[in-house]
Amino acid sequence: MSLALVYRGPATLPGCPEAVAALLADHGLDVVGVGPDGERPLDARTLADAAVYAQPGGGTLRPAWRHLRRHRRTLREWAAGGGCYLGFCLGAYLAGRGPGLGLLPGDTDQYVTSPHATVDDPDLDTLVEVRWRGTVRTVFFQDGARFVGTHDTEVLARYPAGEPAALVAPYGSGRVGVVGPHPEAPPDWFTDVGLPVHDARDLAHDLVATAIA
Repeated sequence: MSLALVYRGPATLPGCPEAVAALLADHGLDVVGVGPDGERPLDARTLADAAVYAQPGGGTLRPAWRHLRRHRRTLREWAAGGGCYLGFCLGAYLAGRGPGLGLLPGDTDQYVTSPHATVDDPDLDTLVEVRWRGTVRTVFFQDGARFVGTHDTEVLARYPAGEPAALVAPYGSGRVGVVGPHPEAPPDWFTDVGLPVHDARDLAHDLVATAIA
């Protein structure tokens, strides 16, 4: 069974690592938490045993980057050597450049800043529609990313006006899979904020399967 590492620490929020860990376990991966609150440290020795590293959502970019930037070189070298980085919401922002790990051929931006955005409040927990492999789906959303400069990527999903919402890209010998909304969201994320449940975890599994293929 392949090993998947899920970040646990101050660069995420409670509930986000758990949702990603549950998804990866359901995908048949052996899941271990890494980072300040994980079972193992986030370092080159731990990564050497792993096929997947997942960065969950939660919080805002710059505070999270202050905690992750010391790992930039280690994560880049691991991914370039054949590892698979998965980024969900904040984890997708952290895969970009401004600031971030620089794992994408382009960069990230807030979907809410798009002139065509269907959501304009970055603090609102809500739903967005995306077209995932041509099918319209409703997904949980918390100030998620859109992706720019998406050459040499496989775009899996787009927001209604066409901005990329999920993609997979090569990085050296490895792969990077990122998604702006939260297809990994369990039902209680919806019900806790009074939203109807739209279980989209099959889309999250599609992202994982495409990235590790």
